[in-house]
Amino acid sequence: MAQQVLFASERPDLQERAHEATSGIWPEYNLHGDVPNDYWGRLDDVFPEFQFVLWDDETDEILGQGHSIPLAWDGTVDGLPDGFDGLLRDGFALREAGGEPTMLSALAIEVPEASRGRGASRAMIEAMVGIARSHGFPGTLAPLRPTWKERYPLVPIERYAAWTRADGLPFDPWMRTHVRLGGRILRPEQHSLAINGTVAEWEEWTAMPFPETGDYVFPRGLATVAIDRETDVGRYWEPNVWMVHDA
Repeated sequence: MAQQVLFASERPDLQERAHEATSGIWPEYNLHGDVPNDYWGRLDDVFPEFQFVLWDDETDEILGQGHSIPLAWDGTVDGLPDGFDGLLRDGFALREAGGEPTMLSALAIEVPEASRGRGASRAMIEAMVGIARSHGFPGTLAPLRPTWKERYPLVPIERYAAWTRADGLPFDPWMRTHVRLGGRILRPEQHSLAINGTVAEWEEWTAMPFPETGDYVFPRGLATVAIDRETDVGRYWEPNVWMVHDA
């Protein structure tokens, strides 16, 4: 298999194919973040050199799609962006102001169902770190979305992120993959990605009714959604875990 990392600036046609190939991997509610709604569609145009696909040139197959953004970070835990939302806002503001980035951060690694179990996730992480290195950044941040957190939506992210197996590695498979590739946990982020919508929208996104005001567990949610029928709003904060890979 001849794998290549190709950027939106080089092969926009592959980027479009990758958008289609990965379109079904996120739960519907995850596509309606307040801040991503304003910025996500502009990534290919504003940061084409940091959006990429992992492509097999022998089979003409999209193995994965990666999204990243440069930012200014002072290297301290306290200096991390204000979650996923803050990362997007800060990255775009820095570019618009002509500021000097000091670090790369992953936004998402998307692997189509057909490519899973074939080492594509590992290759995508390594590619992201390689991109940071090629731009002279000391490493890559990642606001990780823990794979199994949806199984434990009532457990605070601070506790979940600290769970380990008997071998000392993280309990969560996605966190474990990053640690095995040299990633380090910096801190959990309870309020990382805000998703607000009407009650009807939340019922559509989750395919479940919310009969009364209250906090609800819902399919594939990493935390609960707070439904307020009186004001017709559902409020959700998705937690993440900040990790870093040195380049």
